[in-house]
Amino acid sequence: MVLMKGRVAIVGYGETPYTRPRPERGQPRLTAEEYASWAMELALSSAGLSKSDFDGQGLGVAGTIYPHAEIWSAEVAQNLGITPKMIIRADQGGAAAASLLIQGALAINAGLVDMFLCVAADAPLSIPTASASGARTWRYENDYMLPFGMMGPNSIFAFIMRRHMHQYGTKREHTGKIAITQRYHASMNPVAYLKAPMTMDEYLSSRVIADPIHLLDCCIPVNGGLAFILASKEKAKQITDKPVYLLGFGECHNYTHGSKNRPDVTYLGIVKAAPDAYKMAGVKPQDASFAEIYDDYTIAVLMQLEDLGFCRKGEGGKFVEQTDISIHGQLPVNTHGGQLSAGQAGIGGGCSHIVEAARQLREEAGQRQVKDPKIGVVTAIGGLAYGVNLVHNVVMVFGKEV
Repeated sequence: MVLMKGRVAIVGYGETPYTRPRPERGQPRLTAEEYASWAMELALSSAGLSKSDFDGQGLGVAGTIYPHAEIWSAEVAQNLGITPKMIIRADQGGAAAASLLIQGALAINAGLVDMFLCVAADAPLSIPTASASGARTWRYENDYMLPFGMMGPNSIFAFIMRRHMHQYGTKREHTGKIAITQRYHASMNPVAYLKAPMTMDEYLSSRVIADPIHLLDCCIPVNGGLAFILASKEKAKQITDKPVYLLGFGECHNYTHGSKNRPDVTYLGIVKAAPDAYKMAGVKPQDASFAEIYDDYTIAVLMQLEDLGFCRKGEGGKFVEQTDISIHGQLPVNTHGGQLSAGQAGIGGGCSHIVEAARQLREEAGQRQVKDPKIGVVTAIGGLAYGVNLVHNVVMVFGKEV
């Protein structure tokens, strides 16, 4: 697997503005299909390519929160007007885009195709008759969670955050710094949904959702679309003078730390995926110029900083307190504002971290550009379930050079 290092690169990307449509105010309510098309157009423009370039190549399609047809990937191919040689579809929640990237990279490295267009678009707020939670038909949730009062992700992460606070002394001021810093980054992001400055008092006094989770600990649901284009190392050099190479990756699914009956829920499978990614890339945590960390909740960011090796387990609060995690600091985190402030476009939300890493390494981030970035670490987590926390855990390492 070490031979995968630098064999594939991101050569283009697209990201639409994030919205919470209000038709009564004249704001359009676009569908997931429309966002997918929009994101593809932006990615093609970024790479200087056309749709016809992907006939006979690869297409990756992320699922959506609200169920579409079982042949969703086929519908996307038809809607986009592409005749791909192969299609892959991902349903790993927040890790779906990461799965598309890794599978696309493996297909390119195997010589099956030269390029892969990956699309992750969702419009959960454009569904007039059903909310995202109301659309769920997950068997484990119906059988093992709802009967015991676990009302979705907020309830689950409330238990996780409380345990981390109890076990390690983590404070809300620590997670507050994460939320405030990301809002600062979002204020410089043209497509972000939430841009107004946030103070610590505003964070601490925001309404309780599921104690100790407060409103400003949670990501903001939005509609939006994202896309990125992968190419072989050789093809990438023909397309752009700013390829962003995939240097390494690691995955871990359904990880339980300790006893399966009484697991330590302060650990994520990131703790297993990260060493594999670093080994393949030939880097260490301290080599990172920035980190784009999946952020459905503030505590998830703090826990992943620990599991990625930026600090020891239980010292995430102290690390955040003592480290400047802004674009001006030692370890810039979620330089686009993340899902906490820029927005979570349903299942497409995790793709924003990949796109932002590419943007930073191509030095196209404008006001929020990190100075002289060389290595970017990106995480993806998905499939929230009681006990194992997040079923899907992925770590990716990107760089300007191989």
